[in-house]
Amino acid sequence: MSVSADRPMLKVAVPNKGSLSEASTQMLREAGYRQRGDGKDLVLLDEANHIEFYYLRPRDIAVYVGSGTLDVGLTGRDMLLDSGAAAEEVMALGFGATRFHFAEPRGDGNTVEGLAGKRIATSYTGLVKRHLEARGIEAELVHLDGAVESSIRLGVADVIADVVETGRTLRQAGLELFGEPILRSEAVLVQREGHHPEGVDQLMRRLSGVLVARNFVMMDYDIAGDLVDRAIGLTPGLESPTVSPLAREGWVAVRAMVERKVAHSVMDDLWELGARGVLVTDIAACRL
Repeated sequence: MSVSADRPMLKVAVPNKGSLSEASTQMLREAGYRQRGDGKDLVLLDEANHIEFYYLRPRDIAVYVGSGTLDVGLTGRDMLLDSGAAAEEVMALGFGATRFHFAEPRGDGNTVEGLAGKRIATSYTGLVKRHLEARGIEAELVHLDGAVESSIRLGVADVIADVVETGRTLRQAGLELFGEPILRSEAVLVQREGHHPEGVDQLMRRLSGVLVARNFVMMDYDIAGDLVDRAIGLTPGLESPTVSPLAREGWVAVRAMVERKVAHSVMDDLWELGARGVLVTDIAACRL
């Protein structure tokens, strides 16, 4: 009997809609897990990997996980902190990056300290309340489920606090940001506070492998032996590059992982140094 057969199914919550949904399911597919083909499916059993996936509203995921109903979940850091649930972030997932900001009509010249006594419209009252309390600021919070940027024009609020991606929607509404970000958010993996479920380590290893595969490439090149130390300075790899002798006298082959975002500049530097046969390949999966 396998180890996985001896343990209970790991119950994982996945966003069923919204900006995090597609990216979450894509990441899980890249990590080797089955995912639903029909958007109406609420539960999917992946027997081969001993996991049950539950597709839920992103805002509810931290609540289900914090209560112990589900083991872990993928959601936004902003939703986790806003929920007040007994759940904690265990891993950042590298997608869904947003900022959470105060915004006001252009030219008002407000400050965070000047929010005292103001009406603040937001969909994240829990998050904003804790942010203001930490600064000793008392303000009236107006909870709205959406279209927060319209609340000032409609006379419901003086200021808003909302998620900002490009800022285009706010600019169209005649608003501008002020103060430092309330929060920098992204998709995260969460678990119940103080409880690390059996089987979650394997899930985290797989997700980490996806992040590495997305952010790194494998680089191979040939170079003269007397230049190898300088070349390795350009491609140190994650731990150490692989260096192998070539049939060509005095030359070696080097293989190392390189950050994808700098791969082309590294290739240029290696060529200038004297490397030849510089090749870059994608990494399909990785365990470090």
